[in-house]
Amino acid sequence: MSPHVGPLLLLLFFCMFGASHSCLEDRASAYRFTGAVCRLTYPAAVVLNEKTTKVIEAAFQHARYPNMKGEKSLAFIGKLTYGLENLEIHNLTIGRSSFALRAGVGIDMEISNVSAFFKGTLQYGYGSWLIDVENSLDFEVESQIDLGINPKLYCGHGKVAADTSDCYLNFHKLRLHLQGDREPNWLKKLFTDIITFTVKLLVKSQICKEINKLANILADFIQDTAEQFLGDGDISMDIGVTAAPVITANYVESYHKGLTQYQNSSALITDSVFHPSQLTEDRMLYFWLSDQVFNPMVAAAHEDGRFQLNISAAELRELFNTSLSSRTPGVIRECFSESPQLSVWSSSLPFLNTSSSGTRVWAEVSGQLTCDRDQMTPVLFFQAHTSTDVRASYSDKKLFLHGIPTEIFVTGADLPSTNNT
Repeated sequence: MSPHVGPLLLLLFFCMFGASHSCLEDRASAYRFTGAVCRLTYPAAVVLNEKTTKVIEAAFQHARYPNMKGEKSLAFIGKLTYGLENLEIHNLTIGRSSFALRAGVGIDMEISNVSAFFKGTLQYGYGSWLIDVENSLDFEVESQIDLGINPKLYCGHGKVAADTSDCYLNFHKLRLHLQGDREPNWLKKLFTDIITFTVKLLVKSQICKEINKLANILADFIQDTAEQFLGDGDISMDIGVTAAPVITANYVESYHKGLTQYQNSSALITDSVFHPSQLTEDRMLYFWLSDQVFNPMVAAAHEDGRFQLNISAAELRELFNTSLSSRTPGVIRECFSESPQLSVWSSSLPFLNTSSSGTRVWAEVSGQLTCDRDQMTPVLFFQAHTSTDVRASYSDKKLFLHGIPTEIFVTGADLPSTNNT
């Protein structure tokens, strides 16, 4: 089975999540309130499109085809009544697919050579003043279909939504077999046109509805996943979009608020510096994040007591076994013979700034060393100002943050007086 366009629907909603307030029609104005931007370039769409056919397969297989009834008047026979029941799809195979990004319009998707058998039961009856017949038989419709979808992306209720109503199916083959009979008699042939026409209407209506339903399910799933990933405890983030997405021939781009929420209060961004020229098209995926996203998040983590570190006795001994510029005070050496523990925490609000060379974080930290788990009074207390450069790297599907201290300045220390030096 060849690759298919189904994953492109997932691609579209990968960055198109968020729900909160309404979007701004003036995109330039919306940039001022944008804390996070996601840009997916055309090569990323190609790669994801080649991975799986599951989405469109699911649209065909999960669609529910309702029972239908009808009647028709025929000469010499009288009134013909019919009903289609238990229509199901079997032996689905998908050929090839293609897509294109249409600047300022939407996305063109074409899926060729979708082959399937539709099976069901036909209930029919006919009669006049001379004859009255009722019967039931199984039928099978062999089909070969081309599917086209032209979704339009828009901003609805604070999130990016997709309108897939521009959906069409072309039937290159629609061959009816009644009870496995490849050469039906004249009476069975009478139902051929009626059944094939009815099946066409059913399949087109339900498949297009199912595709739109799956698009909404994917949007909700991505939104819920993103909110769960960004939220923890009392800290959460409003990832609602600020403007409708932009589609060019080379990328799809969406704009998000990125507002940290903590204990019933929310951050505010009114002067973001984002502009599309800050991103290029050299890579598959870009995330642009403002410092106005990070600093409120860091502040919430600080207020919530997240920046704390306890260093065990084994780690401390290994640390002090390294070469030091001065001799270790005796009181600390004595402490190491017991069960020492070093606790470090942020004592003032950290601040960060991002530049082309990376992200630098300034913080004031406090620390205390205790010699026994039950001991309340520390043998050492200190405060320091720190400056750290943080750089990110990505490998093996994992994001790594590397901290490189650039400055550590001790502003105060309290060590009990002792004759041991």
